[in-house]
Amino acid sequence: MERQPTALVTGAATGIGAVIAHRLVADGYGVHICDVDPAAISRFEAKGLPVTASLTDVGDPDAVESMFDEVVERYGQLDLLINNAGIAGPTAPAEEISPHDWQRTVAVDLNGAFYCARRAIPLLKQSESGTIINIASNAAFFGFPLRLPYAVCKWGLIGLTKTLAMELGPHGIRVNAICPGSVDGERINLVIERDAAGRGVSPQEIRDLYTRQSSLRKFVTAEDVASTVAFLASDGARLISGQAIGVDGHTESLSSWLD
Repeated sequence: MERQPTALVTGAATGIGAVIAHRLVADGYGVHICDVDPAAISRFEAKGLPVTASLTDVGDPDAVESMFDEVVERYGQLDLLINNAGIAGPTAPAEEISPHDWQRTVAVDLNGAFYCARRAIPLLKQSESGTIINIASNAAFFGFPLRLPYAVCKWGLIGLTKTLAMELGPHGIRVNAICPGSVDGERINLVIERDAAGRGVSPQEIRDLYTRQSSLRKFVTAEDVASTVAFLASDGARLISGQAIGVDGHTESLSSWLD
């Protein structure tokens, strides 16, 4: 009997992570998710998808250790790690960002990916085709005015991706990053509302600004990201590693100006 591959998707009770989890189940994976929101986990589980879940803050290394203990107990293996958990962080000029908001953004968006990767690596080395996919952002290709902690973390994820690809390649483990543009959904709507309030303009003006930043003049969908995950996890991508792949309609710039 063929062995069922196992995937862990962090931050997956809602949004992009939830769509990725659904796609991986459809592709035949045993899937474990984690999230920091117990209500969101309950709503996800109520949908009846054959997925296991942990209540985990990836910014807490002890919580990550406990989550991986659960994964090993339930599945005994891991083939695919999707580092998706992340927060938007503050929208403000650098001098107005509090140390607390900076530290919290870094803890979740960058430290969390490292904590999960370091714990996953021994399991991935036992897999026939271990893979790590970090969900970064097109902010990793540019500066991102008014979103300093977020942008710094996404640049850091690219460094994590390329260095791990070098370290783990001899073990047959591939490591890539997906860099989405603005992904339609509740999270980007909240960012737009905060940005609009800070500038004293309408949310639609900010949405139009974000749309103009892409050559294709379109927002990304969570399904677009999930399809890229599915490809990078497949044999069709067996020689793709160490890459930061934009799924963003070709972002021309991340300008903060309403021009």
